[in-house]
Amino acid sequence: MSFRTKDGKRLAKTLRARASQPRVGERAPSDKQLRQYLKSAGNAADHSGLRPWRMITLRGDERSRLGAAMSEAHGDKHPSTKPLRAPLLIAVVGSYRADKYYKVPQWEQLAVAVEVVHGLQLLLQAEGWGSFWRTGRVVEEAAVRELHGLGEHEQLLGWLYVGEMTDRPKAARRRSLSDASLTSLRG
Repeated sequence: MSFRTKDGKRLAKTLRARASQPRVGERAPSDKQLRQYLKSAGNAADHSGLRPWRMITLRGDERSRLGAAMSEAHGDKHPSTKPLRAPLLIAVVGSYRADKYYKVPQWEQLAVAVEVVHGLQLLLQAEGWGSFWRTGRVVEEAAVRELHGLGEHEQLLGWLYVGEMTDRPKAARRRSLSDASLTSLRG
């Protein structure tokens, strides 16, 4: 691989090493640290500067409240323990500007939110934190939406589970690009 600068090589290495870390430890970054990370990750390509996203942190008992809302959504008797798998959950919310759909359609606003989360994951990894993104149909359930205080033009995209990197971080999967991944308009 040939990158022209040291920074380019370092960035490529970080991107290639990115992997979801389903097992994280009990420490997590502070809100102050998260704000710093989001200052950088939030610098995503954003048509019209709408910032069509927001993040909600869930720590401590807030994670149990989410487990109860998940169970309510599924009709289960016992609270889900899934939210307890990491000390910090970051709810990722697409906070769309419907009044701007004529210029910036919802799919483009969604793309911005996803790009911010990807940047945040890369920064967390670079700083020694493990993370993994969880989603599923439960994000659409009324009890879960209500818990997060979502508005009419908001969509819960899932949760980023965050904690300290374990002694044995999961390695990135090495996948080769197929020839179909990059083609020319000519053929």
